[in-house]
Amino acid sequence: MGVITRGNFALDLWPGINKHFGDEYKQHPIEYTRIFEKETTDQAFVRDVGVTGFGLAAQVGEGQGVHYDTAQQGFVKDYTIVDYGLGFIITRNMVDDDQYRRPAKNRARALAFSMRQTKEILGANVLNRAFDSNYTGADGLELCSEVHLNAGGAGGTYANEPDNGLDLSNDALEQMWIDIAGWTDDRGNKISAQPRRLIIPPALKFEADRILKTVQEPGTANNDINAVRAAGVIPEGAFVNHFLTDSDAWFVITNIPNGLKYIERMGDTFSTDNDFDTDNAKFKAIFRCAFGWTNPKGIYGSPGA
Repeated sequence: MGVITRGNFALDLWPGINKHFGDEYKQHPIEYTRIFEKETTDQAFVRDVGVTGFGLAAQVGEGQGVHYDTAQQGFVKDYTIVDYGLGFIITRNMVDDDQYRRPAKNRARALAFSMRQTKEILGANVLNRAFDSNYTGADGLELCSEVHLNAGGAGGTYANEPDNGLDLSNDALEQMWIDIAGWTDDRGNKISAQPRRLIIPPALKFEADRILKTVQEPGTANNDINAVRAAGVIPEGAFVNHFLTDSDAWFVITNIPNGLKYIERMGDTFSTDNDFDTDNAKFKAIFRCAFGWTNPKGIYGSPGA
């Protein structure tokens, strides 16, 4: 157990320090909320159950009855709420003798910083593992796959990644739009799936700007229009997530509901107490949540070439 004693900040016991530094870095604006749909719960477990629709209507002959179709349960996704927490302890002597009265206040700010960072990493890891078959969803496949399964026994597959990994480019985004336009529901009915927002690592920011903001087709001497920009393929633009670990991977959030989810059981909760025997001051922060995905059609991604 870590305890902040006078030995950790020996210089703070004496006057003459001009400035403390290293614990006042600015944070990026919250990023995981631009990727995940937020839901709240008062349960320890959350279960999403898919359902199928119906097939196409059939011609009915004179004097004959209509065909009756059936709907059924689809894939089941379970979320388990996980507890996260962190704290620190400051000895009574350190609190009493510190000449600058700073340890509790500054460390509390640092604790809040750590909680934010933890959530960002938990969220980004869903994308960082999107092509890893060790991390699977309700249909037993990774988040981005070429062979996601249709549910309810209807058969067939669909892809939310290109056949071969593609680097971010105009051509790649055009292929993404074509792939998404071909999506159907579990019974083969066409659906209005649309891309919304491009999620990229910092290394792809300038390439994304060239693709989405150039009037003519970027990177060529042709006078062709930039079809991706002209058609508004990415209506909400590009968003940089600083916690993505692959500099080539890129993702597109779609308009399909129940895709990527952040389920909050308890938000950041900070509390303090004093140990009776030692008078040491104790500070802690906890939150309870789950990150994951239900419907893979909520996202399209490529690991890069």
